Amino acid sequence: MRAPVKLCPSIGPRQQYVLHALAFFCACFTLRYTDASGHRYHVKMNDALNRLHVFNRLSHSSAQLEGAVTLGDGMALAIWRNQLDAVSYAPQGHHTLSCYLDGGYDTFLRGRPEQRGAPGRLCVLPDRQETDWVVNGHLRFLHLYFSPEQFASQTLTLLDREPREMCLPQQTFFDNPQLARLCHALPRLDWSDPGQRLQGNALAHQAVAQLIQSQLEPRQYPRLKGGLSAALRRRMIEWLDNRIDQPLTLGAMAAEAALSETHFAHMFRISFGMPPHVWLQTRRLSKARQLLVQERLSLTEVAMACGYSSPSHFSNRFRAALGITPSRYRELNRRQTRLEW
Repeated sequence: MRAPVKLCPSIGPRQQYVLHALAFFCACFTLRYTDASGHRYHVKMNDALNRLHVFNRLSHSSAQLEGAVTLGDGMALAIWRNQLDAVSYAPQGHHTLSCYLDGGYDTFLRGRPEQRGAPGRLCVLPDRQETDWVVNGHLRFLHLYFSPEQFASQTLTLLDREPREMCLPQQTFFDNPQLARLCHALPRLDWSDPGQRLQGNALAHQAVAQLIQSQLEPRQYPRLKGGLSAALRRRMIEWLDNRIDQPLTLGAMAAEAALSETHFAHMFRISFGMPPHVWLQTRRLSKARQLLVQERLSLTEVAMACGYSSPSHFSNRFRAALGITPSRYRELNRRQTRLEW
């Protein structure tokens, strides 16, 4: 029997076993891929990606993953290749925007063979919408995954409409040159570079905003029960934004709305598509990013201006949302500004 190869002559058998196990674990959860420019990257296959239904389904199909990355703010990207396959989706917990990068001429939705893909064509796979695809020939495509919370936040901000009033319809092989340009810009970024990943976050935000502004439709005969009135919803947004630097509580929000805490929390979630603390966290992070780019305030001052109890609390929340610290975010934006000049 062949003796095991020592990774380091100065360590014992038990330490070697641990290192072998770690190496195997990393190999299982790291994807190596090469982009069109020849850059070689390593992508961590973390739980955030594996929890996405469409991503998971494709991972267990004949499709080949070129690269994937989480962008923060409930958004993620993946580039796939596929051919001679049949894939069905029943996504829950996220929406998917698909952009064909190459091929796709023989790809169609089962039962609709007259509608086929092509480079630049776009598809929308809404949350809780089942689809069944037939892939003949070669296909290379980009997927932008985004959460219902991201959808709700942008719908409220851009359209001043409650998310439950609006519908993101299933769309197959439609044309939108502006949206396609944003999607085609994403694969050209070096996703292993934090600065360009940050740029990808901004482009993804623009893509979701463009999708909502151009494709969203009012629900037909919506059965709207409960929730806050439109006037109260707008007043609560203004009230919260004006007090973003304060340690707001559910009791204070409910008192402003003249409702009990339990009733307010329930009505808020119906109208906003998320609990009050999630909405408040989203607004705080949005303001923090604006202040970090302006660079007039120190990190401690930014934390206080956005209602965080301490700089460490601010840093932990910011890193959990975007994957980088506030100081790194400011540094990357400063570098990006210099490059643009």
